[in-house]
Amino acid sequence: MRLHIPPALKHRRFFYLWLGLMISVAGTQMQIWALFWHIRELTDQPIALGGIGAARILPVIVFSLIGGAVADSYNRRAIIFVTQTVAALTALGLALLTDTGQISLWHIYALTALQAVAIAFDGPARQALVPNLVPAKDLPNAFSMTSIAFQTGSIVGPALSGFAIAFAGQAAVYYINAVSFVAVILALVLIGSVSQTFGKDSKGVNLLSIRDGIRFILGRPIIFSTMILDFIATFFASANTLMPIVARDVLKVGVVEYGWLSAAQSVGAVLAALVVSQVQDLRKQGMLFMVSVVVFGAATIVFGLSRFFVLAWCALAVTGASDSVSTIIRNTIRQIRTPDELRGRMTSVNQIFFQGGPQLGEIEAGLVAQFFGAPFAIVSGGIGCMLGALWISRKWPQLTSYNGDEPVPAGATAD
Repeated sequence: MRLHIPPALKHRRFFYLWLGLMISVAGTQMQIWALFWHIRELTDQPIALGGIGAARILPVIVFSLIGGAVADSYNRRAIIFVTQTVAALTALGLALLTDTGQISLWHIYALTALQAVAIAFDGPARQALVPNLVPAKDLPNAFSMTSIAFQTGSIVGPALSGFAIAFAGQAAVYYINAVSFVAVILALVLIGSVSQTFGKDSKGVNLLSIRDGIRFILGRPIIFSTMILDFIATFFASANTLMPIVARDVLKVGVVEYGWLSAAQSVGAVLAALVVSQVQDLRKQGMLFMVSVVVFGAATIVFGLSRFFVLAWCALAVTGASDSVSTIIRNTIRQIRTPDELRGRMTSVNQIFFQGGPQLGEIEAGLVAQFFGAPFAIVSGGIGCMLGALWISRKWPQLTSYNGDEPVPAGATAD
């Protein structure tokens, strides 16, 4: 297959955002995995790691729907300016508290929750902004490239976090993350003003506006079913917070190897996204989506049974590859079949599923690991993921048969 420049990157404004996100995500991923290690250093109780999930999901549940209405009622670019600045300040707070030796578990939970509030507003605005930067025909490619940006950052971030902790200390990771947000802020400056569509009967930020977004999703089975499956898969197969326990207590490796292990999923994800980015016309999207979720669950089981570093790393790489394919497909389905004036609200509801699944899953994994051990928690989660995919395929058969060339509802595409 002959390689070509992905069409989405030919659009200057999207390229700026893409590059800024890749740098910022690297810093964010450094912080996420460093937090897990930091908590493991403060306590050996698995449930404490699950507490990170609670700190993240509660703000998302409370503020996401509001964030979606805000993204559809106000300038999305301006919203991202604010959210990225808040996220940078919380990272700086973690750095200063750690550097001065005053950090404790409640500080980590509180600042993580504050950052999650920023994410609740950032996610809908940022994802809804992408269709305003590229034409509809390049949207699948744009989401493929966005996945590459996130996953490349997720490779570099965890890998560097291990080295940073080992040679510069825990606080260094948080300082680096604080600086990384500048990349997105600079990208937003270079992008300039971005036009977006506001509904003629826009109700602003209120319960009626939020209700309209929820009604839209409930009335679109092809969109709603992808959200449900996303939640089920990530709820059962989320074991990232258990990675320090697996690394130290099961695989018997140190912090540097932990960093590489943490990056394994993203290595697989980038490779898969690169392949998808070269496909000009992706078809049989529904079946490919379902298969990728089943593979995700199966690879999770292999990881839970692994007792050797190389096998565990490879299993995680497969989970990352399969998750990347499913992410690209479900994001394309949702964005291309949603009118611009509803994209923020649609994304906000999806964010509850997308963020809620893994965060609640981290709590579930921590509880199960507390009583039955980390390997059992991971293996049982992989089984739950596969059973969930089977249930979804039977309840919403139209998802499995979705091809990708079905007529798009009027008003759902970008200009």
